[in-house]
Amino acid sequence: MIKEVDIIMREFFRTHKHIWVSAYLLIYMPWFIWLESRANQPYHVIHVALDDMIPFVEYFVIPYFLWFLYVPSVFVYLFFKSKKQFYQYTVFTFTGMTLFLIISTIYPNGHLLRPSEFERQNIFTACVQFLYQADTSTNIFPSLHVFNSIAAHMAVANNEKLGRNLWIRGGSLVLMVSIIMATVCLKQHSMLDVIAAILLGLIMDQVVYHTDYTALRARMQQRGRRQRKRIAV
Repeated sequence: MIKEVDIIMREFFRTHKHIWVSAYLLIYMPWFIWLESRANQPYHVIHVALDDMIPFVEYFVIPYFLWFLYVPSVFVYLFFKSKKQFYQYTVFTFTGMTLFLIISTIYPNGHLLRPSEFERQNIFTACVQFLYQADTSTNIFPSLHVFNSIAAHMAVANNEKLGRNLWIRGGSLVLMVSIIMATVCLKQHSMLDVIAAILLGLIMDQVVYHTDYTALRARMQQRGRRQRKRIAV
């Protein structure tokens, strides 16, 4: 039995040599854990006026937690389906994650946005309370939840199979937007974290996928005209 497992593992590593990229987590996780251990030390408070205008909505905990399934699922899918796009995805995500680690190390940051108590108690606020206990309100700039959601959606949109499926592509877009909204509606991030992550995501999109947004807008406008013509007929 052990010999058979060994043969299977050897064959797996022979045919999936790009798994070496996963070794990055051996750098990221210890570094991140160390950053989180400094939560009780002084940090720069990140806050903008818009943060105070955004209401707390506990229901957004659902898409927030779906992030932990969304981002790895794209990773696994591309790992087995497309080595090239797997590398593109990891370059996208790991670049942002590394910048996040460096920024958090040089510029310790956090926020004071979390509510001291909830107006109501339900299963969603219970999940938020668990989230608050598991995750500190430090090391938030830029938001990795936002950045990696953008990376996941761009990977889906640029995949030959997933990108052509309107349901998958549309669902991915809705989930990405929901996760971005969740970061501020759950008071996990400041709008400044979100804006920084979006800008970084757009930059990495150009570096990795070279998306032509002018052509994309033209195609969307053309589709809109076609739909209006069909409705008129």
